[in-house]
Amino acid sequence: MRFLAMIKADKDFEAGLPPDPRLMEAIGRHTEAMLKAGVVVSTAGLLPSARGAKVLARGGKVSVTDGPFTEAKELIGGFAILEAQSKEEAIARATEFMQLHVDVLGPSYEGECEVRELAGFSDADPANPCAHPEQLARV
Repeated sequence: MRFLAMIKADKDFEAGLPPDPRLMEAIGRHTEAMLKAGVVVSTAGLLPSARGAKVLARGGKVSVTDGPFTEAKELIGGFAILEAQSKEEAIARATEFMQLHVDVLGPSYEGECEVRELAGFSDADPANPCAHPEQLARV
């Protein structure tokens, strides 16, 4: 099973401040080990929302809003696609990653990582049209 682990952005991220070099070094070592172990499929950080846009469909019309966006706590700062045998295993991997942040940045660090299972063609479930292959093919 594959899971998407999404690391939430914070105000420093949105301000475009560079991450702590010690944290980036620790994340690099951790990610390399997880790639070699086959746990991490892909990972990337995102640029601040000022460099992005939102495309919204509402009332039969599509509109585009350029960033930045006001609710930094709702924004994603980075992600990893994880290969795990269960939701519990994916959560354990996300917990390790967040603990790495606490270990490097100290007990005052506050952050959030959301873990969601990815739906794919092999996960087709007629009771869940979002996971049904015909529906996915239209997206």
